[in-house]
Amino acid sequence: MALPGEFTLASRGPKTPSRTDGRRPPAPASYPVRTEEDLLTVRHAVRAATVEVGFGLVDQTRVVTAASELARNAYVHGGGGTVTLEYPRDPRGRRGLRLVVKDEGPGIADLDAALTDGFTTGSGLGHGLGGARRLMDEFSARTGPGEGTVVVVTRWTAR
Repeated sequence: MALPGEFTLASRGPKTPSRTDGRRPPAPASYPVRTEEDLLTVRHAVRAATVEVGFGLVDQTRVVTAASELARNAYVHGGGGTVTLEYPRDPRGRRGLRLVVKDEGPGIADLDAALTDGFTTGSGLGHGLGGARRLMDEFSARTGPGEGTVVVVTRWTAR
């Protein structure tokens, strides 16, 4: 029993299979990114999706962090956009979570530079896009001046 002001951490016991085992994965869901509040909504939706897929806490944190960085980029640099969550499966049976982040902003003039740590067009630390790439298993980006940007990232379960 915890004393006043103390707390204890309960063990969750053995890892249980995700709710998508043996079932059809959830349908893709899209979230607008137009306001600061939308960024929080995306974070919560992605966190719930990582639990649904069956990621452990470390991978949940990785995916939510990548989603936050990409959604913030779409909001700040792309003038807003959408984040779509998809639930792919690969031929080996692994489950995944794919994030498709789109904006209709000015595009990224030099994608290679933008993926370099320390590159920033604002007041940030310059780890956003490159950091998101490192946190996920798959990364692709399509962009160009005046074309907007589409970033697609996927994280797979270990199984």
